[in-house]
Amino acid sequence: MPIMTPIRISYAVLVVTIILAGVFNLGIPLLAVLFSFLALRQLLLLVKIKWLALVLFLVLVATVATTAVYFTRAAVTAIPDIAENSIPSASAWAQARQIELPFTDFESLRDTVVSTLKEEAVYWRNIANFARSATTAFVFALIGIVIAVSLFFTNRIDLRRQARASKTSLYAVLTDEVAARFRDFYQSFETVMGAQLRISLINTILTAIFVLIVQLPHAPLVIALTFVCGLLPIVGNLVSNIFIVCLAFIMSLKMAFIALIFLIVIHKLEYFLNSKIIGDRIRNPVWLTLIGLILGERLMGIPGMILAPVVLNYLRVDLSQVETQPAVTVQPSSIV
Repeated sequence: MPIMTPIRISYAVLVVTIILAGVFNLGIPLLAVLFSFLALRQLLLLVKIKWLALVLFLVLVATVATTAVYFTRAAVTAIPDIAENSIPSASAWAQARQIELPFTDFESLRDTVVSTLKEEAVYWRNIANFARSATTAFVFALIGIVIAVSLFFTNRIDLRRQARASKTSLYAVLTDEVAARFRDFYQSFETVMGAQLRISLINTILTAIFVLIVQLPHAPLVIALTFVCGLLPIVGNLVSNIFIVCLAFIMSLKMAFIALIFLIVIHKLEYFLNSKIIGDRIRNPVWLTLIGLILGERLMGIPGMILAPVVLNYLRVDLSQVETQPAVTVQPSSIV
C-alpha cells in the first residue's frame, strides 16, 4: 500500500466529518467541543493542573448558562417595549408615504402575527418545533462539552498503543494521521477564534462605554448581543449595529445619527485591531470570507458561519505546506 494512502484517508475523514456535521445539523456540538477544549487549554495554562482546570471550566460553564438564561429572559421582556416605542415611528413614516400597515401598536402586531399563524395551522406546531430544537441543542451542547473534557484528559485514538508490538501497523499510522489532521484543524480554530474573541471583547467594551454614557435603553441586552455577534466576522457587527441604531432612533433622530457616527469610528478602529491582533496569521480576502460565510450558513446555519473562517484558514495553512513539482519543459533537439 502506498505511503501517502493513510494521509489521504485522514484528510477524507476530516472532510467527511465536517460534511456530516452539516448534513445532520451537528454544528452546535462541534462548536461546543472546540470552544470547550479551547477554554480548558487556556485554563490549564493558567493553573497548570488538569483537574483544577476542569473545576474552573465547570464553574465557567455554569456562569455562561446562567447568563444566557438571564439575557434570554431580558430579551423576551424587552421586545414588547422596543416594539411599543418603535411601531409609532414606523406607522408615522408609513402614513407619510401612504403605506398602510396592518398594525398600529405592539398588541395589534402580535394579534396579526398570531392570527396569521393560526390561519396557516402552524402556530402550535411552530411552538413545539422550537421547544424540540432548543432541547436538542442543549443536549448536543452537553455532549460536546463531555467530548471536549474526555479529549482534554485523553486525546489518543489508539488507547492500546503501548501494548502493541508493532507501532508501524496501518491502524497505528492511520490513527496518527487522523489525529494530526484534527489537531491542525483545532490549531486553525484556536488561531481564528482566539483573535476573533479578543476583537469582539474590545469592541464590546467600547460599545458598552458608549451605551452607558448615552443611556441607551436595554443596555445589558445590547452589550451581550454585541459580544455574541462579534464572533461572526463582518456580518456579526452589521447585525449588532443595526440593533443599536434602531434603539437610538427610538430615543431621537439625533441620537441615531450619533450612534451611527460612533459605530463608523469603531469600525475604522477595528481595521487597525485586525491588522495588529490577527496580523499575518489570517490572510483571506474579504470576498472569500463572505463566500465562506454564505456556504457555512447554508451548510450549518449560524455555527457554519462561525466555522467558515476556520475552515478557510485551515485550507490556506495546510495547502501552503504542500510543495508541487514544477513542470519540466522539454526543449526540442536541434537538427544539425
